[in-house]
Formats: sequence, structure tokens, C-alpha cells
Amino acid sequence: MSKLNARLKRKARIRRKISGTPERPRLSVYKSLNHIYAQVVDDTRGHTLAYVSSMQKNLRGEKGDKKEVAKRVGQLIAERCKAIQIEAVAFDRNGFPYHGRVAAVADAAREAGLKF
Repeated sequence: MSKLNARLKRKARIRRKISGTPERPRLSVYKSLNHIYAQVVDDTRGHTLAYVSSMQKNLRGEKGDKKEVAKRVGQLIAERCKAIQIEAVAFDRNGFPYHGRVAAVADAAREAGLKF
């Protein structure tokens, strides 16, 4: 089994258990080789409520390593959630191990006041 297929299998197993509701939407984190993306999704309506990416203009020239950029993405997603009155989310690591950049996004979002 390839690494991608193994991750997709883990993702499917996670998504069977986690679903975003209007009261507690899902915070989905995806990482590519160079960038990291976080979005808050209401799965009942199929809408993305908030979105932050390391490719956005305000983060594109960010100094530091990828983990520092991931922390900044976590802070920004928490700020955007607070702006639309979202206090708690269900964390979806998208099949990635809870380690490194994925954990940095989650920890920064928690420190900024988001409840998991």
C-alpha cells in the first residue's frame, strides 16, 4: 500500500466518526510539501465557514520554518472563527499524523481560544 493510499484509508476512518455541525463545525487541516491549509466546514450544509492558507498574501512572506508558518495559520483560523462566533470545533487531521505542522496548527488554535 502506498503512503497516499494509507493516508486516504486513515482519512476515511476518521471521517466516519467526525462530522461538522452548525454548533460544532469541523476544522480540517491539509498539508502539502510546502504549504498548509485549514478550513472550518459545516458538513450539514456543505459550506466552508472560514479558510486560512499559508499561500495567502499576508502569510506568503512569513519568516521562519514551516512549523512557525503553521502556528500562524492556527492563530488566524482561530481569529476568523471568533469573528463569526464559533467557539468549538471538531478537529480533522485529514489522515495525517498528529505531529509536527498538524499539531502546530491545533496547538496555536487552542492557544488563541478555540475549543476542540
